[in-house]
Amino acid sequence: MAELMETLVIGYGNTLRNDDGAGQAVAEAIADRSLPGVRVLCVHQLTPDLAAEIATIDRAIFVDAVPWQDGVPPRVQIQSLDPHPPNNSLGHSCDPRSILALSQLLFDRLPEAYWVLIPAINFEFGETFSEVTKEAIEVAVRQITQICRGEAFARKS
Repeated sequence: MAELMETLVIGYGNTLRNDDGAGQAVAEAIADRSLPGVRVLCVHQLTPDLAAEIATIDRAIFVDAVPWQDGVPPRVQIQSLDPHPPNNSLGHSCDPRSILALSQLLFDRLPEAYWVLIPAINFEFGETFSEVTKEAIEVAVRQITQICRGEAFARKS
């Protein structure tokens, strides 16, 4: 059995913009599973102060909604992340790679990191998910659970 890694799942997005809240919905579902060694944060957007949280863990999983492009199968995408300093000054909102870069720069800590992107269609005001996004949320929760347990997972949704 793989060694237990301290994992932080950060779901982000606007829960008042329908599918844009998918990242937070996935994080909440992971929290409900009470997985050993897994902490969860739900935030509206990524901010520089998250670098301090990232510096305390072994693995970070960022979860967000991404506009689904017509003609492309709606799949959950999971990407390994490397730190990347922002091209502009840090404002109130950041990219996961810039948070990793800050953690490395300020705390000399760089956890294993993933970016889970949920296909989304509807970004209008509201609090419901499209069918595509509902299905993708379920897939993402399964795949993140597998990552947290140290299991292999299928990259296809």
